[in-house]
Amino acid sequence: MCIVKPPAALPTTLPLATPDYAALAQRVRLLAREFGFQRCGITDIELGQDEEHLRDWLAQGLYGSMDWMARHGDLRARPGELHPGTVRVISVGLDYGRDSDEAWATLDDSERAYVARYALGRDYHKLMRQRLQRLADRIAEEVGPFGHRVFVDSAPVLERALARNAGLGWIGKHTCLIDKDGGSFFFIGEIYVDLPFPIDAPASAHCGTCRKCIDICPTQAIVAPYRLDARRCIAYLTIEHEGSIPEELRPPIGNRIFGCDDCQLICPWNKFAKRTDEADFRARNDLDKATLVQLFAWSEEEFLQRTEGTAIRRSGHERWLRNIAVALGNARGSAEVIAALQSRRESASPMVREHIEWALRRHHAA
Repeated sequence: MCIVKPPAALPTTLPLATPDYAALAQRVRLLAREFGFQRCGITDIELGQDEEHLRDWLAQGLYGSMDWMARHGDLRARPGELHPGTVRVISVGLDYGRDSDEAWATLDDSERAYVARYALGRDYHKLMRQRLQRLADRIAEEVGPFGHRVFVDSAPVLERALARNAGLGWIGKHTCLIDKDGGSFFFIGEIYVDLPFPIDAPASAHCGTCRKCIDICPTQAIVAPYRLDARRCIAYLTIEHEGSIPEELRPPIGNRIFGCDDCQLICPWNKFAKRTDEADFRARNDLDKATLVQLFAWSEEEFLQRTEGTAIRRSGHERWLRNIAVALGNARGSAEVIAALQSRRESASPMVREHIEWALRRHHAA
């Protein structure tokens, strides 16, 4: 008798085909453009040489009071430890800042306030994070759930080194990233992923013998090519530093009340750069035209209201007034400037009052 065996049970699920990671990487670049990023690249997580450079910089104490830099030093250069499972990093760039001539005009007028171009409009953190998360969600639609984490200045990430390795640009002598076609006025963000994409070629350097960024720094904070002493940097002094600004560094601050762009403005690669106009980053509250006296008059309530949704708000009203007091001390000694300083002389906090008194002494001496 012939016995017919029943057919073997079919599997309830079929194994997924291995994704075409090269095609997917190209898709990621196209999606990045679709979501408004001007540049996108992919790199691995090897940062050995950059880790040594970071350790040396930290060992010299060049980070000032930014203790978090030292606390997370090694983690910054080890993506696989910061987010376990990471094997690749998707790096993106988003343009900001367009008119260098207007920036120079503001710097040349001692009674106007200079705010770093990145801080004139909307705070980039939330905008970039939203776009990067949308990019990650679209990748998940292509390959299914995958391990990832989005970063926009939100954790210890060696973002410029990763962006350089991903081909977005090279690190200039001023330590900013420079794109050959787009200059250096762009933000950087990352997605750490566990997908083994093919990687892009790193960007080659094109600074040559140029040292314009080093020579123009008002406080000589670029102490050597690729070496920044944050303790002398105007961006650090006006944004990160919480206490009194050293007196010897106050005069070269000029009218810069939040950050500094001189090393980027002078860079030849920015002169003919092609940048995209992002409406969210256009100046708010006429910050690209406002005078020091106008901004010094803002009450704390007005400061909080006008800076809502911008990077400036994180500095707080006290540091805002401290910075403007220094700039007023460097301004032309008009009756309006003197009156503005005197108007806050009695009501200011001890730290702000110290800078007001310095500014008034400076004008009286002149």
